[in-house]
Amino acid sequence: MDLELEGDDLKAVLNRLRRAQGQIAGVIRMIEEGRDCEDVVTQLAAASRALDRAGFAIIATGLQKCVADIEAGRTNGDDATQVRARMEKLFLSLA
Repeated sequence: MDLELEGDDLKAVLNRLRRAQGQIAGVIRMIEEGRDCEDVVTQLAAASRALDRAGFAIIATGLQKCVADIEAGRTNGDDATQVRARMEKLFLSLA
């Protein structure tokens, strides 16, 4: 399955990933500076949430594409059950 993010969906995912990238850089800097553990963990949790949200947005787009492909009979040789199982596995990997 190809990732097909466009327009606002693409912009939102990229913004979330850039936000997480900045937060992770901040975590690294905080650790190097010997900052307070609570502050580091708070920043790390924020980065984790940003990554989760980006992942869910990507999977939601993938689910929409898969449903459309299944309805149109375009499943690359896989049956609908296999496609659904793969998407479920991806979704659960973020849970």
